[in-house]
Amino acid sequence: MEEKRPQPQESLAHRHQHSVESIVTLLEWLVVAFILALMFMTFAMQAFQIPTGSMAETLRGKHYRIRCIRCGHPFDVGNDAVSYARPQCPNCNYVEPGYALGPVNNGDRIFVLKSIYQFFPPQRWDVVVFKNPTNPLDNYIKRLIALPEETVELINGDVSINGKIARKPASVQKELWMPIFLQDYQPLEAAEHFNELVSQGQDVNNKAWEPPFENEPNSLWLLNDETVFTLGEKTDKRHTMVYVPDNPNDFRASYGYNESSGYSFKPIVSDLMVSFYAKCDNPDGYVGASLEKYGVHYSARVEFDGAMVFTKIVDGTTTQLRPPMLSSGIEIGRFEKFEFANVDQLLVFRWGDKRFSYDLSRDESFQPIQADYEKPPTVKIFACGPSQIRHIGLYRDIFYMGEESISLRATKETPFTLDKDQFFVCGDNSNNSLDGRFWSTPGISNNELPYRVGVVPRDYMMGKAVMVYWSQAFRPAGKLPSMIPNIGNLKVISGGSEREY
Repeated sequence: MEEKRPQPQESLAHRHQHSVESIVTLLEWLVVAFILALMFMTFAMQAFQIPTGSMAETLRGKHYRIRCIRCGHPFDVGNDAVSYARPQCPNCNYVEPGYALGPVNNGDRIFVLKSIYQFFPPQRWDVVVFKNPTNPLDNYIKRLIALPEETVELINGDVSINGKIARKPASVQKELWMPIFLQDYQPLEAAEHFNELVSQGQDVNNKAWEPPFENEPNSLWLLNDETVFTLGEKTDKRHTMVYVPDNPNDFRASYGYNESSGYSFKPIVSDLMVSFYAKCDNPDGYVGASLEKYGVHYSARVEFDGAMVFTKIVDGTTTQLRPPMLSSGIEIGRFEKFEFANVDQLLVFRWGDKRFSYDLSRDESFQPIQADYEKPPTVKIFACGPSQIRHIGLYRDIFYMGEESISLRATKETPFTLDKDQFFVCGDNSNNSLDGRFWSTPGISNNELPYRVGVVPRDYMMGKAVMVYWSQAFRPAGKLPSMIPNIGNLKVISGGSEREY
């Protein structure tokens, strides 16, 4: 029996009905997707844009991306800073001309994990988003420093909790190192040109470039090639080079992101890290570095017979801090990364993938000195036997400004004890952050009683910042908006962890 074919009118009506059903189904899915997205943004994750530079360099508000005209080092400067003074390179201290600014970049865009603190307690060093206690219509972002029922003090740039140093996790500390000198970025052929401009008075904001490392007396390091330092001496004598600051403000708690006019008034920072790649061609040789803090010279060295050693020198007397750590796999004739840091009252020494630490807070002779200690620390690199060193980097730690003259609370003179459900926050840009140290009015509350001055109440905690998903995007053409993602700037935002640096 032959199947009856639909008439043209019936086929057209069928297709019309099918199209209407498809459109209705699509609209239903769009409504469901919108509801799910709304629920996700309300309860799970939300995107925010950083408005200011209070968390720089970790997170940036509107800013300029600059590549130093003299040394080539890239750095960022807030767009609110250039109206006060021309930006200054944190590596070579060159004061950049106005035409170096280029276009302004919008603030970093981040994802914030909302409601996480409904299930897990906040951790120290988390980057948190919260409602501004003095104006709950504004959202703020800072780093969580102290937890409920803790006593917080900011002493010599460090965070003290209940009278003990609070050390930063490794991932957070890595974010907060700020360069003082980077050997890979320095004037080479261009140095003569800039020095000539300075000598002719055409560059009055700068001075001639001087290589920052010098030999100690009788030291035989060859420093002429500024990219690789070579020691050819084969005796068992130690040869030492010293970092001589090109600028007296090198070790001060300054930020390239901020205006540079107040650098000379910032405190000296002595929590430092030196890193480089080194090799030694003598099995009896060694390579090491020394960092001074409060007049004491702490050093770490790797001996190519397999020992890693910590020592300190006080008034000319050398003391070994702990028995040497013996390690296999230390090879002569091969470059390895050397890293030595004195940070948060902890000495940390790394050679390749090997790590060695010493807790200074347990050393009875360690005496923290108040922040008025104005002598710049001495940094040395030394070796014995034929050696080469390259890719030197010298860094300083973040310095939490907590002097009584500028901070209303959480200083050594005014410890700040938190009550239940109260948190204390600071910006990573400690010089330029309106945070718990400086709030002067009580928080606005829905209850009759206002919130306490200087704290973030648990009710106002909105979530944890977890990722930068858009930052310093590229422009496809001059007048088009920035729309090409800068993959190199996308990152996970480091926060609380139990693992110390």
